[in-house]
Amino acid sequence: MTQPPPQTRNDLDRRVPGRRVRDSASETTELVLPQHANVHGSVLGGTVMHWIDLTAALVANRHSRRPVVTAAIDEMSFLAPIRIGEVAMLKGRITLADRSSMEIRVDVESENLLTGERRHTSTAFVTFVALDPVTGRPAPVPPLVLETDEERAEHARAVERRRLRLERRVALKDS
Repeated sequence: MTQPPPQTRNDLDRRVPGRRVRDSASETTELVLPQHANVHGSVLGGTVMHWIDLTAALVANRHSRRPVVTAAIDEMSFLAPIRIGEVAMLKGRITLADRSSMEIRVDVESENLLTGERRHTSTAFVTFVALDPVTGRPAPVPPLVLETDEERAEHARAVERRRLRLERRVALKDS
């Protein structure tokens, strides 16, 4: 008995219907309380990273409809603090779907509940891998359907970020 040929992305694209960016987008809101804060009265960076990871995981789960694990976090930067009593608003959307991996962009804003002022505080790009629920091995994800020029431009940037991620991985492995 001969083995079937390995599946390619094009084979998967023909069998699995694509999913739109908006189908998996997620918004999360967190009230910053004293237990979330550092000694300066602003939310701990690790707490923001946790919220980002959870928001991105929701997006990846919605897109793949499979269990997912975090594979990488890129370009995490903190541009402004989020203070106790403010709200952290996290908006996640998928930017790239590869064979089994997905890149999710999460933008974080703060809102002062007394004044209504909003500030962009951080952006992160999180890569997830979908898993087969039985074997726990990487599993294919649906292709991404890009509907707008903004989605296509973000996808092109995601392809470049993926290329750089893979280069860094090889460099780390070789060192």
